[in-house]
Amino acid sequence: MPNVVLLFPGQGSQSPGMGKDLAARFPVAREVFLAADVAINAPLSRLCFEGPEEALTLTLNAQPALLTHGAAVWAVIRDVIGPHVVAAAGHSLGEFTAYHAAGAIPLREAVQLVRTRGQLMYDAGVHRPGGMAAILGETNIPICEVCEIASEAGVVVPANFNAPGQVVVSGEDAGVERAMAVAREHGAKRTIKLKVSGAFHSPLMDDASAGLKAALDLTHLADAEFPIYSNVNAQPVVEVALARQLLLDQLTLPVQWTREVEAIASRYPDALYVEMGPGHVLRGLVRKILPTAHVIPCSTAADVDALFALVST
Repeated sequence: MPNVVLLFPGQGSQSPGMGKDLAARFPVAREVFLAADVAINAPLSRLCFEGPEEALTLTLNAQPALLTHGAAVWAVIRDVIGPHVVAAAGHSLGEFTAYHAAGAIPLREAVQLVRTRGQLMYDAGVHRPGGMAAILGETNIPICEVCEIASEAGVVVPANFNAPGQVVVSGEDAGVERAMAVAREHGAKRTIKLKVSGAFHSPLMDDASAGLKAALDLTHLADAEFPIYSNVNAQPVVEVALARQLLLDQLTLPVQWTREVEAIASRYPDALYVEMGPGHVLRGLVRKILPTAHVIPCSTAADVDALFALVST
């Protein structure tokens, strides 16, 4: 069995039906979903299994839903895969799920924490409205320079360095619109305005920082059982104080996903990457960064069967 790296998706990967067959097939997964319902005193599992999509997509619902699904998958495969896990990473919200999987945050508190995070981010977006846009294709000037030029119209910064030729910018609407135009002028193939409730991973999220710090301070964090690669600096983190600080910092700083994956690959060149949650967003990004990487999904009962079959060969 090769070294295993767990990958946990972020907001945008949620979809109605997520986790439904997993909970029906595996009692431990069902227990995770029920525990999440109790943790936030809301029918989160029903929202995951049935939707409606509009409600599931709301930031305060999507974040605990994704964490719960990832936790449920982990509960199912942990005993088989756990001994082979050498590291984990999560995209934005997914980093919190990674810390739960590493034993650093108990499930109940993890669900409550990201529910709070989602609400704080939404509220910050209401107070300081903004947006995000994907820039696809290489630009002939650095994306930081694109944002500097565009910031004459409104604050805008790089938010996600997702893969070569795929960057997301975030900020005030006028700045984002201008950044899209500047990026196209400098070679970007396409720009896409994202459907989000705020300018995530930008200074416009400053209003959420105090509340998230308070929530993190109240959460019982422990040292991680395996390294979690940080969105902020792409470095492996185990120690609890550093984890707490970086989970706060990533609220307003860009997700360095490309650097994270490259750092993991340099340390574990032949690792098997397992995407722990709905969708295939991270699989696509990892393959753009590392074309030869072996990445498999683990979201459904069928995915679990395929992973166990792979382990047994």
